[in-house]
Amino acid sequence: MLRFGILSTARIGHEQVVPAIQDAENCVVTAFASRDLAKARALADRFGAPHAFGSYEEMLASDVIDAVYIPLPSSQHVEWSIKAAEAGKHVLSEKPIAIKASEIEDLIKVRDRTGKLICEAFMVTYAPVWLKVRELLSQKAIGELKHVQGSFSYFNRDPSNMRNIPELGGGALPDIGVYPTITTRFVTGQEPQRIQARVERDPGFGTDIYSSVKADFGSFEMTFYIATQMAARQLMVFHGTEGYIEVKSPFNAGRWGAEEVELTNQNHAVSQIFRFPDSRQYKRQAEAFAKATKGEPVEVVTLENSLKNQKFIDAIYRAGGHDGWEKV
Repeated sequence: MLRFGILSTARIGHEQVVPAIQDAENCVVTAFASRDLAKARALADRFGAPHAFGSYEEMLASDVIDAVYIPLPSSQHVEWSIKAAEAGKHVLSEKPIAIKASEIEDLIKVRDRTGKLICEAFMVTYAPVWLKVRELLSQKAIGELKHVQGSFSYFNRDPSNMRNIPELGGGALPDIGVYPTITTRFVTGQEPQRIQARVERDPGFGTDIYSSVKADFGSFEMTFYIATQMAARQLMVFHGTEGYIEVKSPFNAGRWGAEEVELTNQNHAVSQIFRFPDSRQYKRQAEAFAKATKGEPVEVVTLENSLKNQKFIDAIYRAGGHDGWEKV
């Protein structure tokens, strides 16, 4: 069993990831760390973890964990990923693992030097929904892919929320823009060559709150928008010469709506609907990560993959500052 320590008491950790780790077959949560020992102890008691620490450093120095999950604010992911790896712990960091591509290059050096696994927690890449989309595309179920369309939005104007604080790595692109990009790259195996984009920022917060993106992948085009001050919506569509694939609950599987992949043929008649009532993508992520730490041949999100995805996001920011194309 891979023994996880949870670095902070952030909500995504105890609401989504920690229960999934506890449910996994090959890993367990054994410790929580917080700058407030009482908070760490409360979560440790809630989840039956035997250890609680009043500082992150104390937990990293202990021998009761083998790996850490990091759900800290985005701006702190690189710092604590490095500290954890150098302390001899494997790292599963919440996305985005970094705010710019050069930081991931630094992480790759640390991984290679320490020999510890460092992964970005893109749970969607372990979801049966997205594995099915990749399978259908590889089988040419819609002929030649010509266009990908996506959207991801929610409404949040809370000034205390880290997503609206630039210093903590807030912004729509780091928070949700990474999902249309990683999933499209994951299922197609292709990379964008150039980008056009419009990026809008909140005048008060300073964070990006809306982006409309056009990406040229060579053999197909991708367009998507993301927003943090619009009504909630999630959708991904892959349109080909002989049909299209619509992903109904693409990112928040289960919580957003039905986990379905709908395959429609050229004449707009539904051919097949694939349903996944219990994908448990966070559990699958934890199990794959645990296997990878032991050298088992399993697919995880490598830092090289994360680097390419962050270069995509960096190019969107650059493209948003001018008219015309920006190379990735």
